[in-house]
Amino acid sequence: MTAGDTPSIATDDLDDPPLRPLPERAALLLGQVGAPPRLVAHLRAVHDVAAQLLEWVRPRCPGLELDAEAVLFGAATHDIGKALHPAELSGPGARHEAAGRELLLEHGVPAGLARFAGTHASWTAPGTGVEDLLVSLADKVWKNKRVPELEDLVVARLAETDGRPAWQWFMELDEALTAVGEDADRRLAYQMSHPLGRR
Repeated sequence: MTAGDTPSIATDDLDDPPLRPLPERAALLLGQVGAPPRLVAHLRAVHDVAAQLLEWVRPRCPGLELDAEAVLFGAATHDIGKALHPAELSGPGARHEAAGRELLLEHGVPAGLARFAGTHASWTAPGTGVEDLLVSLADKVWKNKRVPELEDLVVARLAETDGRPAWQWFMELDEALTAVGEDADRRLAYQMSHPLGRR
């Protein structure tokens, strides 16, 4: 992979599927760590879904305190540790989680943003914030995977914030996630069109 490949995958405009570019800082970091093309494509897909979730939640629950920029950066870098553990791009494994957090810290990313590399797969851990839940949710629904336990945690945060009953939030979230899932095949095809290894 040449130095120009990562920023290109991370930021170039796409029509099919239409995916938002990654934040500039995230794109630069991915280039610096030599992230494989498929990893960058995956992060772009998850980042786009995280942006869709933010667009859905903010007008519906304006009282919910959350750092949208942190969610977007977290989604754009949550799997950066797979640059060090590339076998986990195509197979199971969790070594990339701690490795990704450390990698981000080594590159000067504040701990509050680096945390997503470790929390995206541990949404029941104490101290998990709504930002962590949204990154975790985006990392599942980008490929139309539904995780009831995770969705229930998001619903509980929304219901706590505005007082509407959980069942109402569940119905609304279910509708939103179903809509996001409709483009999952296109996102998966986009990710798979990029090579696993560096060119």
